[in-house]
Amino acid sequence: MISVLAALAVCALIAPAVIHWIGTRGFYILALAPLGALIWVVSHWPAPEADRAVVETVSWVPSLQMDIVTRFDTLAAILSVLILGVGALVLCYCAHYFDDARPRVALFGGEMVAFAGAMFGLVISDNMLVLYVFWELTTVLSFMLVGFYNVRATARRSATQALLVTTFGGLAMLVGIIMLGERSGTYLLSEIISAPPTGLYVDIAIVLLLIGALSKSAIVPFHFWLPGAMAAPTPVSAYLHAAAMVKAGIYLIARLAPGFSVTVSWQIAVVGLGALTMVLGGWRSLRELDLKLILAFGTVSQLGFMAVLVGIGDANVAMAGLAMLVAHAMFKASLFMVVGIIDHATGTRDIRKLARLGHRLPVLAITAALAGASMAGIPFTFGFIGKETAFASVWDTGALSSWQAHTVDIVLLVGSIITCAYTLRFLWGAFGRKVRHTPSPAVAKMHAPAWPFYFSPVVLAIAGVVAGFVSGPIGDLFEPYAETLNSYGHKIEHLALWHGFGLPVIFSIIVVVGGVIAFLGIRKIRDRVFGFRPLLNADRIYDATLRSADTISLLLTRNTQRGSLPVTQGVILCTAILLPTIVLFLGARDQLQIQYSATAVQFVVGGIMIASALAAVFLRNRLAATLLVGITGYGCGMLFALYGAPDLALTQFLVETLTLVIFVLVLRKLPAEPEKRHATGFKPLRALIGLAFGAMLVVIGLYAASARSTEPLHVDLAEAAYKFGHGANAVNVLLVDIRAWDTLGEVSVLIAAATGVASMVFRNRRFGAAPRVADAIRLQAGISDDSDDDDDQIPPDRTTWLLGSGLRDPRHRSMVLEATTRLLFPTMVVLSIYFFYAGHNSPGGGFAGGLTMGLALVLRYLAGGRYELGEALPIEPGRILGAGLAISATTAVTSMFFGAPALSSAVFEITVPVLGEIKLVTALFFDLGIYLIVIGLVLDVLRSLGARLDVETTMARTPVRTQTGAAQNGSAQPGSETVPAESDEPSAENVPTGKGQVAR
Repeated sequence: MISVLAALAVCALIAPAVIHWIGTRGFYILALAPLGALIWVVSHWPAPEADRAVVETVSWVPSLQMDIVTRFDTLAAILSVLILGVGALVLCYCAHYFDDARPRVALFGGEMVAFAGAMFGLVISDNMLVLYVFWELTTVLSFMLVGFYNVRATARRSATQALLVTTFGGLAMLVGIIMLGERSGTYLLSEIISAPPTGLYVDIAIVLLLIGALSKSAIVPFHFWLPGAMAAPTPVSAYLHAAAMVKAGIYLIARLAPGFSVTVSWQIAVVGLGALTMVLGGWRSLRELDLKLILAFGTVSQLGFMAVLVGIGDANVAMAGLAMLVAHAMFKASLFMVVGIIDHATGTRDIRKLARLGHRLPVLAITAALAGASMAGIPFTFGFIGKETAFASVWDTGALSSWQAHTVDIVLLVGSIITCAYTLRFLWGAFGRKVRHTPSPAVAKMHAPAWPFYFSPVVLAIAGVVAGFVSGPIGDLFEPYAETLNSYGHKIEHLALWHGFGLPVIFSIIVVVGGVIAFLGIRKIRDRVFGFRPLLNADRIYDATLRSADTISLLLTRNTQRGSLPVTQGVILCTAILLPTIVLFLGARDQLQIQYSATAVQFVVGGIMIASALAAVFLRNRLAATLLVGITGYGCGMLFALYGAPDLALTQFLVETLTLVIFVLVLRKLPAEPEKRHATGFKPLRALIGLAFGAMLVVIGLYAASARSTEPLHVDLAEAAYKFGHGANAVNVLLVDIRAWDTLGEVSVLIAAATGVASMVFRNRRFGAAPRVADAIRLQAGISDDSDDDDDQIPPDRTTWLLGSGLRDPRHRSMVLEATTRLLFPTMVVLSIYFFYAGHNSPGGGFAGGLTMGLALVLRYLAGGRYELGEALPIEPGRILGAGLAISATTAVTSMFFGAPALSSAVFEITVPVLGEIKLVTALFFDLGIYLIVIGLVLDVLRSLGARLDVETTMARTPVRTQTGAAQNGSAQPGSETVPAESDEPSAENVPTGKGQVAR
């Protein structure tokens, strides 16, 4: 199972390249991925015995019960067939639905394959925490797939709505998972179901789990997101909203039913809301005019039906539920694809614009009729078998009281009548004559679909009929799951086309007759029945909820954050002072033991740090204050070095230096001193808050240091680092091995911060590398029209140590700095590589190496300007950041595929000529990702806060050019149009024509 998941993940990664290379016909190749996984599922079908499920375990964090455990049993196998089988057919359908010119089609293919893998991982996960990961992965992928047409406001709104609703349910579900897992003592579903805990606490946990399931499967009151998701392309609707994603909630209900279906809260949430959803969704479908929306609300109705059947907790009812689960995937996916063909051929889905389409496309009409027959429950289809089994088993179930069972069965009967009615309305609306002797204009102008376009819907429609005739063998596959439920004294009935004359036959006749009458009646009085706006509308309630949330947030912000940074910061600091202090003194520890071991050197360094901090408070010059703050950082690094922590000292020095550079880059845009109108003077309250915060940190630190009651960890840390992490540098081993997950999270935050800063600075164009001298030459040749109007005056015969410095104003150049940079830069690069490579056993590591390389780039930028930065590293920072994160994340999960815990290290010892024996630790690759992330971060900061601000400064001191080319020192003349410079490119006026020369 793990191998199948890994194969699907790899296929998802290469899918965009396949589509980009071959075109949309590459979807046929992508279909081989779920098809191959389907072959594995069929060949490894679990044995009928309940205890013969296939289980695989990947050790991760056993002490926290976070091992990756997969379990392949009957229920998982049934869902896997739907996910993979329908997924393969939908991918084949995509080959003719899209054209090669459509943007994002290549990514769409990868997202579809990834979704198939995520759904497969969801249904085979036995560990609830792992299940939740796949659960949310399907949510994210659904958001991207529903928002495929991202230029449309409706698509963006629908994708956001689906994301918010299902994510809200997922968060509630996560809380329920933790509650249930902690109370049960295990997070494995199989163990929880075999010995379910009881009590009010467990009931609350189950309700939270059901919120996640109901929101995912669009059960009332979360039903409104599914019709809105019809803004997605038809293949997404046919896959996610018919066969896969919406079945996740039904699957979770079916998985939990053997252990918790007897509780009252379960019956209300699942059976009650499911029955209401069936009737409400069916009724809403009768008022829609869009074929896709008719099917969407019909899907909501059918999901309610399935929730009732799998949630009652009766073995025979569950057999009906599984039959409807499979039948619905076949007929609804087929009908969605039929609608896609209609829309593709005619350009509309409005039933008012479609007439006599059945005469033009008879094969499509027959396909829709076969799938519709299964949806309506017409005999000889698999949908008919599921409904008849449901009518018979619900009426006699012992899981409910007699009146409850009869009431639920009657509600299902009413819902089935409505289902038959909207099925007839769909077929009539799409293919009917509608009292016309000629096709409607949309049908008359249609183009005939290609024959391969029919393949997927035809296969599914025929499968829905064939399954009806082989229902017996199919039912035998369902029975191992049904046996896990209580049969309440009844023998498990086998699925069959005919069980004799009885209540189910009467109900089926009522469904067909009632459905025809309802369809004909609605046609007559539709305007009077649906001509008004419904009093309660879930979409309007959703919009009102969002508006209320915005109003409350604005009200809260207006009263707590009044625009004063000192007030906001003061509130935060006061909270940070009071809360820990109160908790500390209310605790049990009331003694403080201080071990005094300070030396004279430490007093000197500490005194310098204190003096610098105090001086920074009183200085008005911003640069001087920044330098003094930097002294405190360097002093901290000195203390690290004195206490024997060279790694921390090295990192502190590098970070402090880089921070000072960033401060200086920002201070270029600010006055040297604050203006008098901004001066607030010396405030005793602020001083008091600062002193209190510092004192609180000191006290908390002293209490923490004296709280140790056992032998400190650092005694054995060095030996453990070498034994388990294969490195002599304990600090680096901690970062890249023992707490590597923490490091991965921290660098992810760094990437987000860098992206946010750069996006705010660039405003309208985030991507691109720093400009190079070659760009200036290209502009001189007239290839590009972008300019930033650089008017630097540089003698044409002046030689330069750095190529980019030739474009700088001579007043801002330093030949000593340029020559020094030319000599130091290669040395710093080599030093950074050494720090990276040797960091596992000596002071250094990926972080220190990346900072050293970043400082080398800083030196190139300061000496040569923004064009020299492009010459130093002509790569877009985002690519470096993404590559680093990808390498680190891949290293994190690769070990799991070899049966080892995530991020566990392995050692390879090789002998290389000249170099001798080399020991390579796999944690080095994780460190490589950190190394690249830090370099990308520094480059992004230099490009945004450095090069970009240089462009804006140049623009500010350059005369504005009009369209006629005249320079304006003041405002533009009437009728002229200024041309803004939004590019990082140099101007064509001042470009080098060769090494060391500049064209005038």
